[in-house]
Amino acid sequence: MKFVSFAQNYEDVMLWRALKHVENGFYVDVGAFSPDHDSVTKAFYMAGWSGINIEPNPAFALPYQVNRPRDILVTDAVSDTAGEQDIFIIPSTGLTSMDQEVAEHHADVGWKVEPVKVRVRTLAEILEEHAPQRDIHFLKIDVEGLEENVIRGNDWDRFRPWLLVVEATFPMSQIESHADWEPLVLSAGYQFVYADGLNRFYVADNHPELKAAFKYPPNVFDNFVRYELVAEQERADRTQEEVLSLSQGIDQMRGEAGLLNERIEILNAQLAHTRAELKSSQSERTVLDTQRQTLSDQLHAVIHSRSWRITRPLRAITNLLGQRH
Repeated sequence: MKFVSFAQNYEDVMLWRALKHVENGFYVDVGAFSPDHDSVTKAFYMAGWSGINIEPNPAFALPYQVNRPRDILVTDAVSDTAGEQDIFIIPSTGLTSMDQEVAEHHADVGWKVEPVKVRVRTLAEILEEHAPQRDIHFLKIDVEGLEENVIRGNDWDRFRPWLLVVEATFPMSQIESHADWEPLVLSAGYQFVYADGLNRFYVADNHPELKAAFKYPPNVFDNFVRYELVAEQERADRTQEEVLSLSQGIDQMRGEAGLLNERIEILNAQLAHTRAELKSSQSERTVLDTQRQTLSDQLHAVIHSRSWRITRPLRAITNLLGQRH
């Protein structure tokens, strides 16, 4: 069965290659955005995994609550210090950021920017609350320019994900941004193993067996397919089913129409027979009417004839004698 990739840049393919042997694993997604669209974690959730999705944009809270009942949703922002701060929401996108310069850049190129005040917590605080004893199999960080703050806010001695995936370019560009924060990751006991043009991947020193999985980019041997193709095939299958159902409906209607035509033919035959009988009855009635009229005319002629008048006394005597007997 093919692996279905939902991630923007096949990040889930690379992670699955390294972690597919893990059953019911656990992930942490900082800057989770959508539970479905461009999601690094959806394929894992579908495979039985669960985790923590951290997304401060309120618009994405309900979809996670509906579509990810096994997951933990955290709607706080993440940085290196706790408190309260504005985040800058770009509606209907995954570009929400706490970096005001990034938000201003988006506004300059025409994006609508909505500042919203939210609670800010460190990653270590969130993990202490929701996963104090859990193995974290991978941590993904995508916070539109403030990845360094998130990294500084973790306790890397206490919480050591097996794999890290960190967005490593400035938002909406191919300009690399990892120079400031990568030394923090390396000094925390992680080795760089792969870059995909958007993210950089790191393996924890205590899980060197995972390094081999990042030797090559996604390829035919990963046996995967993009979810858009699956969705397109599903739409095609639904269309085919609808066409088949419609065709069957048409065949059924044709069959019913055939039965109706047969019934109409029978009724037409019965009507023709009835009309023939009616015509015959009308002919017989005409004959009888003619005969009755003839007899009536004959009777009238007899009653008014001279012989009928002359024999009237004789008929009276005959009737009288008949009454006496």
